[in-house]
Amino acid sequence: MDPEKMMTGISKEVLTLIKEMEKAKTAEEKLTHSKTIKNLCTSLEVFFNFLSDMAPYDTDDYDEDDGPLPF
Repeated sequence: MDPEKMMTGISKEVLTLIKEMEKAKTAEEKLTHSKTIKNLCTSLEVFFNFLSDMAPYDTDDYDEDDGPLPF
């Protein structure tokens, strides 16, 4: 699956849960939403860390005449 689509989906789910949490009436409902949002944000962190680690290896400007990639 495309990581960008996964990140977009997770972000949308976080926003939806935040709106639902605003409507929650009991502390238990708010706690459940809060824990779910935290887990989804932790999942997003994995993607952001991966993208951060891959940034030095950006191949957008790579020209095949330059030789093999350094990895």
